Amino acid sequence: MPQEVTAEGTSRSVRTRDWKIHYNEAGEGHPVVMLHGSGPGATGWSNFGPNIKVLADRFRVIAPDMPGWGESDAVLPEKRDHVQAAVQLLDELGIEKAAFVGNSMGGMTSIKLASEYPDRISHLITMGAGGPGPALFTPGGGVSEGLKILLRTYEDPSPEGMRALIDVMTYNPAFASEELVRQRSDAARAHPDHLSNFISAFPTGMAWSTAEEVATIRTPTLLLHGRDDRVMPAEASLRLLSLIPDSRLVLINRCGHWLQLEHADEFNRLLADFVSSR
Repeated sequence: MPQEVTAEGTSRSVRTRDWKIHYNEAGEGHPVVMLHGSGPGATGWSNFGPNIKVLADRFRVIAPDMPGWGESDAVLPEKRDHVQAAVQLLDELGIEKAAFVGNSMGGMTSIKLASEYPDRISHLITMGAGGPGPALFTPGGGVSEGLKILLRTYEDPSPEGMRALIDVMTYNPAFASEELVRQRSDAARAHPDHLSNFISAFPTGMAWSTAEEVATIRTPTLLLHGRDDRVMPAEASLRLLSLIPDSRLVLINRCGHWLQLEHADEFNRLLADFVSSR
């Protein structure tokens, strides 16, 4: 009988050239690196736990806490470089090329990596990632409703603040269970240096890409987006679709920013089929 995949049982750490990086790893096969979003208390496991448990049956799944989050090193915004962190992690783990899966901030990192290091990425899968270009169908000025709440939660990671964040990240209000609220609040408050570093200079250190950079990507790309995403409107993935030649978009209704958790079964199936067939 296969051993149960747990956060504790898959926990690992490695020292790269510039950072100590904590990650969860399970399974064998083609490497799939899963990069979490920017929310307070976010980790590789909190963003992808239900996915790791399933995908590890077919792939070598690696979900790092990126520098500035979770159990990885703290980092000042001006020193944060998640593209380099991802490449250094591949080097330390002896991985030449991997599929990269990124939610929100992790999607932006994966997009940037695909344009700068095309030889290190076999597949690009994003969920709720930002895309360069003007907003045609959604408000074009300032930050979104979801980002406003995310930034407030960095200042107030209490259970009450975290409940508001989880509510705006998801479509179904029932998703904000007391257990999830407590876990994310505890994780955020356990690392006050991560909180203060992020909020001190947002959006410094984010892996923004230009339209010209995105248009150079030749990696097979699967874009996933929740139709009801209040953090990053689905229009962002339409812009990415128009720029990346070998890309396809799946838009999922009744789904917020955490597509991989709200629609885990469908996400796992889409990812596995895409990586296996390409």
